[in-house]
Amino acid sequence: MHNSRLLLRSGLTLAAAAAVPAALAGPSAAVSGISVSTTGSTVSVVTSACTQINSSWGTAALLANGQSSFSQGRQVTLSGTTVSQSAAWSGVSPGTYTVVVVCSSGTTAGSQSVIVSGAASRPTISATSSPAPSRGVMGGLGGAARDYGPLTLGVGAALVGAGVVATGWVLRRRSKPYRL
Repeated sequence: MHNSRLLLRSGLTLAAAAAVPAALAGPSAAVSGISVSTTGSTVSVVTSACTQINSSWGTAALLANGQSSFSQGRQVTLSGTTVSQSAAWSGVSPGTYTVVVVCSSGTTAGSQSVIVSGAASRPTISATSSPAPSRGVMGGLGGAARDYGPLTLGVGAALVGAGVVATGWVLRRRSKPYRL
């Protein structure tokens, strides 16, 4: 009996601990709703934060060093679907730039700095005589990481919390000798 109460209290504590990240994942948790990448002299931006209004998703601007307002940058209209919107600039000279995306509703989806290094680099192939790497494979997320919004994080936290509560309930039922 004492163990089951302790288990129930532990389960409630775990459920409360699982709910804390969901409460903290409010609007302030999302830093930027855009993803910027460069390939050679091409800069591209992708977002999923904009909604279509009057057949327009919004506009993205590429601001060079020294430009401070959205209207001073090279503007491109966003294109895409309800899942993802994108824009790209070609022939961008080397330097540091800021990409700003403004949705058609007037809200800013995000801004991010990017460094353009110039012409696309070609991979070089060279023969090496060293043995296999000593540190093994250095894997990572690469381009697979995505910034999820507070709704997605909240639903995930709720599912984790429901799983913790359900586990506590099942363990509580199993601890009674007259139940199967």
